[in-house]
Amino acid sequence: MRTTRRITVLFLLILGTILFTGCPQRESISKIMADPGRYRNKEVGVTGTVTDSYGILGQGTYELDDGTGRIWVATRRGVPSRGSHVGAKGRIISSGSYGGRNYGTVLEETGRKAVD
Repeated sequence: MRTTRRITVLFLLILGTILFTGCPQRESISKIMADPGRYRNKEVGVTGTVTDSYGILGQGTYELDDGTGRIWVATRRGVPSRGSHVGAKGRIISSGSYGGRNYGTVLEETGRKAVD
């Protein structure tokens, strides 16, 4: 009985560790846009409302607004419609900045979920 209990506890600890380390760090868009280099090549998650979207043949981009800022999200899974509330995760790609303003900061989507 004790061996079964120990195996169960060990299994739950391992499962919990995998689940928590597999989740991306959730950040506000304003923090990402303020210092995109900090998030470059790291998986992050953002949640917000789709304000604009463009897609063709299952690929496209959509703009996500979380109330603190906006970021463009590139996807290969089709784009959500305007007004949708979604959570997106992916890697930050930044093409550059000039005069304190960032140009071309994009979230390359690796996953998405509808949010109520």
